[in-house]
Amino acid sequence: MSGASPHPRVADSGPVAPAPVPDRAPAPVVELAGVTKEYPGGVAALRGVDLTIKAGELLAIVGPSGSGKSTLLHIVGTLDRPTAGSVAIAGHDVGRLSDRKLSALRAQHIGFVFQAFHLVPGISARDNVAEGLLYSGLSRAERHRRAARALERVGLGDRLKHRPHELSGGQKQRVAIARAVVGEPDLLLADEPTGALDTSSGKAVMQLIHDLNQEGATIAVITHDTEIAKMLPRQVRIRDGQVVQDSAAQGHVRTRIRGDAP
Repeated sequence: MSGASPHPRVADSGPVAPAPVPDRAPAPVVELAGVTKEYPGGVAALRGVDLTIKAGELLAIVGPSGSGKSTLLHIVGTLDRPTAGSVAIAGHDVGRLSDRKLSALRAQHIGFVFQAFHLVPGISARDNVAEGLLYSGLSRAERHRRAARALERVGLGDRLKHRPHELSGGQKQRVAIARAVVGEPDLLLADEPTGALDTSSGKAVMQLIHDLNQEGATIAVITHDTEIAKMLPRQVRIRDGQVVQDSAAQGHVRTRIRGDAP
């Protein structure tokens, strides 16, 4: 039969490109939900803490002595387990991990900086930093190469062979920071990083923390010092085991004291 087709012909323009698939948002580096930590005798150090830290953030967890911030550090750092609630680090549910796997998670994903430095006396700065890669499976030569690069990153490329007693307080803290970041962890936890330093050295260390964050590091500074906290773009305030203020909440400062209406 002849005649016009009942369906108009559409010009062939080639294969149709698939619709773009939106990128999934990366999992938060830290995600705490309803975290409680109780000790024998009914002492509650944390009371239902919710906290999310996204990749690339720089924040202060600030509170007075006894507020629960050190317990929060231990929970986030997987050094302790909560009594209740859930903890996820770099997308891993901590509650589902054995102690061995938890140690591996900590070694791979978390770097620690402490007020007291915790450097090994009698060995060089490079060897101290290389200690941070001890369980990485890398050769000794490669660990030393990466340690030297980390020390250069924190401005101590000329102090590779110096031992802790030959370094100033500020330099010791820089070595400790280099050791914490040498494995490129997802999260750096700095516990009172300026507490043992004079004002000038403390400012230099805080500038280094800002610089590392600008390079992409996710950093949480745990401190009692409100002046230190004000130097950072986000402040999470802890009191009586609860988050009472988080400057990141809904884009503005939100304060809630225990007993207030939610």
